[in-house]
Amino acid sequence: MAEVEVKEGSVKVSGQTLFFREAVPLQTSPKQPPVLLLHGIRFSSLDWLKLNTMQKLAAAGHRAVAIDLPGLGQSKDAVAPSPLGEPAPAGFLQEVLQSLNMVPAVIISPSLSGMYSLPLLVNQPQNIAAYVPVAPICTDKFPAQDYARVQVPTLIVYGDKDEQLGEVSLRNLKNLPNHEVLCMKGAGHACYLDDPETWHNGLLQFLSNLK
Repeated sequence: MAEVEVKEGSVKVSGQTLFFREAVPLQTSPKQPPVLLLHGIRFSSLDWLKLNTMQKLAAAGHRAVAIDLPGLGQSKDAVAPSPLGEPAPAGFLQEVLQSLNMVPAVIISPSLSGMYSLPLLVNQPQNIAAYVPVAPICTDKFPAQDYARVQVPTLIVYGDKDEQLGEVSLRNLKNLPNHEVLCMKGAGHACYLDDPETWHNGLLQFLSNLK
């Protein structure tokens, strides 16, 4: 694996402080888009570090930034811009990307983080280089015609044992015209934890095929 550097920091968004972790390739590769990793309600940026997802992305030439979402992890003092489970204003995640100098970015968005990523995807898709939803919430909050207008390359990921959000999110996100599907066999809701190898292989292959 190529050498990478991992560091920590914080960023101000709407007057609040969010914690982040960052992995960067020691040899810069200007062609690869940066990757923003979001997380679910029981998780934080630390999980992407422990799973080696950040390091693998950096080794492949991407700047990988994992933030702790408001109220969670080391951002627990920050207040979410909308109630949990309700779509947040698209401007919130846009401000995160701008503050981190990451526009446009690949966005990896599991579970709870759908409340942040989907409003940006639907309303300001030009900020997103590619989208990797992993059984996110809130997919049913947007009509099919909203998805149909979005041309962002998308890798829809879910575990076939995730009987709640997996099927619902797939059904809605399939309305995105430029999508591929990675169904992880035998994996549950946090499918990347159940089968890290399949997750990393699928993710890196998708990213390597981006134009």
